[in-house]
Amino acid sequence: MKKAIVRFLAWFGAAVIVYSIYFAIMLNYKGAVPSKTVLEMNLTSQMIEDAPDSAVAKYMLSDRPRVRDIVDGLDRGAKDDRVVGMVATISSVPMGMAEAQEIRDAVFRFRAKKKFAVAYSETFGEFAPGNGAYYVATAFDQIYLQPSGDVGLTGLMIETQFMKGTLDKLGVKFHGDHRYEYKNALNIYTETKYTAAHKEANSKVMNSWFSQMKNGICEARHLDPNQFAALVDKGPYLGKEALDAKLVDGMAYRDEVYEQVKTKAGRGAELLYLGKYLYRAGRPHDSGKTVALIYGVGQVIRGKSDFSAINGSVTMGSETVAGAFRAAIEDDDVKAILFRVDSPGGSYVASDTIYREVLRARKAGKPVIVSMGNLAGSGGYFVAMGADKIVAEPGTITGSIGVLGGKMYAAGFWNKLGLSHDEIHTSQNATMFTTTQDYNDTEWQRFEAWLDRVYDDFTGKVAEGRRLSRERVKEIAKGRIWTGEDAKAIGLVDELGGFDRALDLVKKAIGVPENDEVKVVVFPQRKKLYELLLPREADNSEKEASAEAVASVVRAVQPVTQKLQAAGIVERDQGEDVLTMPEMEPQR
Repeated sequence: MKKAIVRFLAWFGAAVIVYSIYFAIMLNYKGAVPSKTVLEMNLTSQMIEDAPDSAVAKYMLSDRPRVRDIVDGLDRGAKDDRVVGMVATISSVPMGMAEAQEIRDAVFRFRAKKKFAVAYSETFGEFAPGNGAYYVATAFDQIYLQPSGDVGLTGLMIETQFMKGTLDKLGVKFHGDHRYEYKNALNIYTETKYTAAHKEANSKVMNSWFSQMKNGICEARHLDPNQFAALVDKGPYLGKEALDAKLVDGMAYRDEVYEQVKTKAGRGAELLYLGKYLYRAGRPHDSGKTVALIYGVGQVIRGKSDFSAINGSVTMGSETVAGAFRAAIEDDDVKAILFRVDSPGGSYVASDTIYREVLRARKAGKPVIVSMGNLAGSGGYFVAMGADKIVAEPGTITGSIGVLGGKMYAAGFWNKLGLSHDEIHTSQNATMFTTTQDYNDTEWQRFEAWLDRVYDDFTGKVAEGRRLSRERVKEIAKGRIWTGEDAKAIGLVDELGGFDRALDLVKKAIGVPENDEVKVVVFPQRKKLYELLLPREADNSEKEASAEAVASVVRAVQPVTQKLQAAGIVERDQGEDVLTMPEMEPQR
């Protein structure tokens, strides 16, 4: 009997070991990259930079491609002899100018390795704006359009919604101030149309974008730049009109395009989605000296980075980002920091907290290189200005060096509803932050002094970080926004480009030869494999299940909330939103 028990236990133990080995192998099995691979890229979903590591963000953003994943996939494929080309499906999803340029640059690097790149679209707009998607498509060797599709190349428009008239009807008044005339986010509450400064700044950005788009499209499609304005004035191009205007290379359905791609690739070629390829082949920049990649994405707030399931926005929490810097500073393996910023600004205090950690990293002998995404303005510029070098795409919106603030005075609205308020207070300025009373004289003086203090501190730190005189900074500040192209000309950024250019500067800063690699590690570090294998507590599983259920409901609510916010009916998340960029809706 004892021998039988021993044999059983031995058999059971062996089975457990074998199963464990098999389980571990299957978990780590990535699949093979075919010897002749055509990458398949899908640009039909809005891209993101990064998202907080939360269950809700995971579920709701799982289908959103990350800019870095696309760039890394293309850069890995460019150097992989198994990859012979790629085909991309592109549609007119919301895409920032800098995002478009980052993807275009990666496609050009891919093609530079003598690999073909074919773009296909059902339509670039379907009788709607499709400028951005078409701009990306022009980086490819060939562009195919479905016969029923259109090319919405109609030029750019920036439209701003002003709510002063609505607030007047509701009996609501906004009382605030700004530093200075170009810091125009408050204009949507205080004006009914553009002020001269507001219009000047937006026009400059729009025309800079249009020029960049013109140069890129004309160079890629071999069009006469002098005729580009006239070409766009005739848009949108319906079906075969786009072919006749040489905007596309052919009219074909998806199956026809894919057959041509397979023929071009040759016998034995297999398609592989870009994401799967990156997973199987591994990221580039995976060996050599360690570089910490830290993301600063979304409105700057105090506390931890977060994701709002209601309006779909992410936030840059000073506690999270500053903590990532501290971890990178304390990690002896980390030789430099690549700080990727995509932010409209936010809390002055939170921005200053992150700025301080940038300086501490540099003092610790770890160079900090900033790579700007679509937007790095106001507080988004504040967190970047202390870096060793700043890299921006030509289309990045940056600058907005200024400050604003104020409050809604809603007593008139409550009176219309027959709702009254009364109060008692202990001190002269105790009513400063209530929305049922306007500022009194002493409160307004304190508020103005606060704006002056913030502006003086902001411009002083820009002068120090960018090695400019205070007088020069105040000439180019005043809350004005600039494209990356213009920001470089006035000294607010150092280089034009994306991830790849920023990494070149990182290598130079730590003495790594240009052709050698560095190892890029995201901070705060993501969960390790062993952490995923550990048993979860029941309550954690229940929480994740609940999060998924809530997320599915919120997806339906979110678009409505966003429209209500745009109309000013629903209040936006607060967080000392004093450095925030202006509200504008570019239609690309």
